[in-house]
Amino acid sequence: MITRRDFIKVGAISGAVGLLVAVGYTVGEKLKPSGLKFVPVDLLGPDQINKFKAALLIPPVMPKAATIGSGSSEIDYYEISMRQFEQQILPDNMPKTTVWGYGAVKSASPNGLLLHNAPSLTIEAASGRPVRIKWINELVDEKGNYLPHILPVDPTLHWANPGGGEAERDFRPKFAVTPESYTGPVPIIAHVHGAIGVEDDSDGYAEAWYLPAAANIPSDFAKVGTWYDFFADKAGKGYDVQWEPGSAVFQYPNLGRAATIWYHDHALGMTRLNVYAGPAGFFIIRGGAAGDDIIIDSRTDKKAVLPGPAPKETDPFPPDKTYYEIPMAIQDRAFNADGSLFYPNSREYFDEYEGPYIPETDVSPIWNPEFFGNALIVNGNTWPFQTVEQRRYRLRMLNGCQSRFLILDFAGIPGVEVWQIGNEGGLLVEAVNLTADNKNQLLMSPAERADLIVDFTKAPLGNYILRNLGPDEPYGGGIPGEDFETADPETTGQILEFRVVAATGKDESTPPQYLRMPVIQELPTPTFTRRLALMEEMSMVHDGPSEAKLGVVSDDGKPSAQEWMEEVSENPAVGAVEVWEFYNFTADAHPMHVHEIAFHVINREKLVLDEELGEVKLPVQLSGEVRLPELWENGLKDTVIAYPGEVTRIHAHFEKAGQFVWHCHIVEHEDNEMMRPYRIGPLQPGQPLARVRGQGM
Repeated sequence: MITRRDFIKVGAISGAVGLLVAVGYTVGEKLKPSGLKFVPVDLLGPDQINKFKAALLIPPVMPKAATIGSGSSEIDYYEISMRQFEQQILPDNMPKTTVWGYGAVKSASPNGLLLHNAPSLTIEAASGRPVRIKWINELVDEKGNYLPHILPVDPTLHWANPGGGEAERDFRPKFAVTPESYTGPVPIIAHVHGAIGVEDDSDGYAEAWYLPAAANIPSDFAKVGTWYDFFADKAGKGYDVQWEPGSAVFQYPNLGRAATIWYHDHALGMTRLNVYAGPAGFFIIRGGAAGDDIIIDSRTDKKAVLPGPAPKETDPFPPDKTYYEIPMAIQDRAFNADGSLFYPNSREYFDEYEGPYIPETDVSPIWNPEFFGNALIVNGNTWPFQTVEQRRYRLRMLNGCQSRFLILDFAGIPGVEVWQIGNEGGLLVEAVNLTADNKNQLLMSPAERADLIVDFTKAPLGNYILRNLGPDEPYGGGIPGEDFETADPETTGQILEFRVVAATGKDESTPPQYLRMPVIQELPTPTFTRRLALMEEMSMVHDGPSEAKLGVVSDDGKPSAQEWMEEVSENPAVGAVEVWEFYNFTADAHPMHVHEIAFHVINREKLVLDEELGEVKLPVQLSGEVRLPELWENGLKDTVIAYPGEVTRIHAHFEKAGQFVWHCHIVEHEDNEMMRPYRIGPLQPGQPLARVRGQGM
């Protein structure tokens, strides 16, 4: 019987490689893997890509277009567009790849770097100092005509649907026959993931998308989403700005703690495709009451020193200095033989189901429930290398994968010591010694970030690989190599190569064991608990999921699914403090992200299972088997892993009125119903309401 490893090896030799995918589950399905399905496709085999040939790109800093206001009212202003271009993602001897990326279109400085790249340049922000960005959709050709998507778009999902006009935008379309991929103009909407206290008009609400201001958009197309005009009016009154065709102006107050946050597209039903095409970047907030300057060296009671410098806006490109603080965005991708991005154009790639599809059945023809690329890229290069000295580095890590959980494994680097000092919500309560406490490993779900101090001081000179022990399939928890097979050690089990060289000078940074972190303010006592359900809906015509779902758990302990278009059911009052409980009825772990807030992880508790069926027993029963957050979760977070057969509890404070969303950050799930709107406070005068098909807005 051919094994997964054998299949990949055979595929790599022939140039045809199988996509690594697995079937999902729901209530009634056993909470255990059922095996993988493979479909050979004409892909570039990972063994055909020479590893560690390109130096890691350290993203430069995005230039400001201007500074608005004066004194304490100053605002950093940017004009940033999304464009299509070619980029050398594969090694230099291989073809370039057509991608999308953000980049500045205007700079206040004559030396500002007007560069579109994937991932995009880093936005550097100061705590408490607002950032205003004009986000521009420039997905047009040299004649000003719109560019179609570079990836297959499934029009049968509940998505932006601009071709439906104003009456049918933001609906799941109806079809008489199974449709082909959508090839019209592309809707976009930027979301700064981790922005705290932002108004809803600037959060990147999925129904506030907009098309490019292209010359050839059909007259019957909707050019903007349902919420765009409402938010444009609100932003105009709030910030005295005008939204122009093909753009939106968002403002970020940066009220959260100093932290590693990031930005990416968030258009309804298209996040998986738009982000996979390339547009994402770091947004780093510095300073304030919880910034680096507040960290104390416990040996001296004076300000601690973290590894640096990091890139600055005034730095030349390529840089003329060595950086010791480096952001790293890890993503998985697959490539066609010509170097272009591969993403499945048929459901058949997931589980060999060849149809019939919608409208004859409940199965979408193109959407795949998960996607796992066969190559890993870091900061836009496939399997790069990074030269490091025998000293401490600060690495800001982001799991930017579609569905893949990563387990960073530094254990193959002799003498290295790794400490985590921060996560999504900024600095931890105290530094965590991952070397001593967690075998030099760190689990990261999609969208999670980790602020690490990696000490190479005792590492021998030489080349060492940072490995990935996460699976090449959906993750459900457990121990690598025991509860699940780890990623292919020759391909997706490798992330990048560190080349250790002698230090060029004295390391003045504070050893992490002596870092005394700033206090994290306690949230008020919660007064209400919401029980929320994570589910998948199995197809009625074959053994596979047709949708991922969110919902609620009723007072009688039974889950019920809700769709995106249904009325808001999560409506905390302004100032409310609540416990949200995520009951996971699926076999996959889900990274749950709540917009607008940062929260504390309270605990996780196993649910009682039906031993015979291996599924969650209904009505829901708690087992009493409770475990506290992981050491690296002891801080504020915006994304949390909810494990199968468990309830995961978070403690949240809702302070800003408005309409936001919560969702799974496996973007394939998010795009097919595993996202729900939620509202803080009352309905806003004039806001769009839940609509009946054909009503228009």
